[in-house]
Formats: sequence, structure tokens, C-alpha cells
Amino acid sequence: MVLWDPTGLSKEKLVLPLNYFFIIQHFDGEHSLAEIGALYLKRFGEFLVPAKIDQLVSDLNEKLFLEGQRAEDARRLARDAYRQSPLRRASFAGRGYEADGAKLKKQIDGFFTSKEGPDFKPSEHAGKKIKGLVAPTYDLKQAGPIYAWAYKELQDAEQPDLFVIIGTASAGLDYVFAVTDKDFETPLGVVSADQPILSQLKAKLPTFFEDDLSHQAEQAVEFQLPFLQEVVGSKKPFTIVPILSSFSAASLGDPTVRQTVDQFLTGLREVLAQSGRAYCVIAAGELAHLGMRYGDKAPPTDFSFHRCMQFDLEMLKPVEERQPEEFADYIRKEQDQRRISGFSPIYSLLRLIEAESGQVLRYDRGITDQFNSTVTYASMAFF
Repeated sequence: MVLWDPTGLSKEKLVLPLNYFFIIQHFDGEHSLAEIGALYLKRFGEFLVPAKIDQLVSDLNEKLFLEGQRAEDARRLARDAYRQSPLRRASFAGRGYEADGAKLKKQIDGFFTSKEGPDFKPSEHAGKKIKGLVAPTYDLKQAGPIYAWAYKELQDAEQPDLFVIIGTASAGLDYVFAVTDKDFETPLGVVSADQPILSQLKAKLPTFFEDDLSHQAEQAVEFQLPFLQEVVGSKKPFTIVPILSSFSAASLGDPTVRQTVDQFLTGLREVLAQSGRAYCVIAAGELAHLGMRYGDKAPPTDFSFHRCMQFDLEMLKPVEERQPEEFADYIRKEQDQRRISGFSPIYSLLRLIEAESGQVLRYDRGITDQFNSTVTYASMAFF
């Protein structure tokens, strides 16, 4: 079993045998070391040597895998460094996509012209005002053509110069939404954050800037930027409002979560309306997560994937119809059994835009491990 920190605070990877993984599952603040030892004896039929568990605790603490003073101090230092930095650096260049600017341009063009891509035929919506896009956050090397289907619509549309990008915070958030006022770096240059919009938003909703460090290790916003730079930036300047979100359809039944979500989306919509500017909202998120990597007891089969595809496309019908609560209801009814990680950005998009039409453009999946664990994703456009 390999542990890593999706927030990026710890840079380590920790390889644990299964019996040690059993132990750390009980590091939840509710079990004493003596109780863990008793559970270990019952499960494995042997005594847990105190020196071993002390060493495990020490290793976890040293590598910042345990909550406590050491992790808090590291988090504070990382937050201070991020806030003092002039921009948010390109964290995934060279991993999720090409690190060299010229190679990245060629890579982006290849996504459009590949057999899975949209090519350069004019869109049926060419010249219309675009209101929103849904795009994946999956590795560009696999999902690039699906991104291209969304950005082809933007390429042919009447383009605004303001883009509100709402991406999935895969590591979770303390405040449901996290806004940063940093400019973003990519191998194609620097993408400017819209400081007038962000200043007004910070004055109105300062709490939602507290989780800004979460942007440093998340890929959702970053993966959209090379496409925006190529499709829009090659024609005119543009700015972004970078946001991460993390709440489930079920959590909207909690009055506190519902109030917090409503407060942020209402406030953001008011700031955007007061600006008088046209804008496009980009929801960056994935759909279902299937397989043992995500908690299933067995790998997905062709039958289970095709069934999932049917459910995904059915779930996206209320998204096409711009019905956010019906979208949430669908996921709640199936108890989120397929783990729809992109719910919060897509739901937020639907609450922010005023569009006459929505359309699923392309749908696909990525395989994440040797056990056929699968992530599904789609591209959509709204006019």
C-alpha cells in the first residue's frame, strides 16, 4: 500500500505493508494505542510490539502524514510562501503535458486533429455567444482530444475576455470553495488573474480566499490554461477567475453546506453582473470513478463500463437542460455510487450561467491502473 498526500504538503510517498495499513486506519482520534493493539491482535493473531507502533507514528509525523503541530507549522510556511510568490507556478508541466512551449503548442494542435478530436470543421454554434464549457481534468496525454471538443466550440464562438474557471478540489477544502488571486504560469506564458473582479469578490467573501494554498497542488485549473492561451490568447488578452470547489450532491442536504454554497455563488454572480462584462464559466471535473482504486471490490468489466456510460449520459440530461437541482437529485438518488467527482464545478456552472442550450459534445474514459480502474469524463458547451 502506498500513501501520498494529495494536498502536496508532504512530498513523500510511504510504502506500507497491509498490516501497517490496518493500524493507520485506526489513527482517527477515537482509538487509543492500547485499543489499536487489541484490534490488531484480533485481526492478525499476534501482539503489536509497542516499539513498532511508536516508530510508525514517528515516521508518519516526520513525513507530515499526521495532523499535529509539525503538520500545522509546515502548512503555515507553505501558505506564506505561496502568498508571497508573484504567481502560481506550473506544477504539472512535464508530467500532465509538455513542458516546452513549442512542443506544447504542437501537442494541443494534435489533440484537435487526432482521430478522436474535433478537427477544424466549423461548429454549428459558430459566432454565437458562449456561456459555459465542461471539460475534463484528466491527464492531457490521454484525454486531450476530449478537451479539444470543448475548446473547439470556444474557438468558433463569440469569445469573451473573462473566464471563470471552477475546478474540482480533489483533496477537499475547509470552506467548500477556494479562490486565489494569483496569476498562473504555463509553458506558453503567464495567464493573468482578473484583479478587479477578485478584489471585489475578496471584499464581499473573504473567507473563500483562506484555502488559496490548495491551488498549488491541484491540476484542474492549470490543465485548462494551455487551451485558453492557444484558442483565445492568440487573438486577444484575457483574464481568469480561478476557483476550486469541493462539495457533494448529498452534502447540499446539510443546511450549513447549502447556505455556504448559496452565499458564494450568489456573491460571485453579483460581482460578475456588476462588472457588466461578458464571461464564460468553465467547469473542470470528471464524472464516474470505477474499480478497486476507488473502493470497488472488483475491476470494472466491459458490461459495467457500458452501464456506467448509460447512467452518465442520463445524468447529464439535466445538465444539458440547465437544471442544477435535478442534476443533484439524480446523483442523490443513486447515492453517488459511481463517485461523481465533478459534481461541484458542474453544479456551480449551472447556477452561474444564463444559457439557452447545452450539449454533450464527447464522452470517454481513462484507465488509471493495471486493474482497469476507470475514470469517465465529458466535454460540453452552453450557448
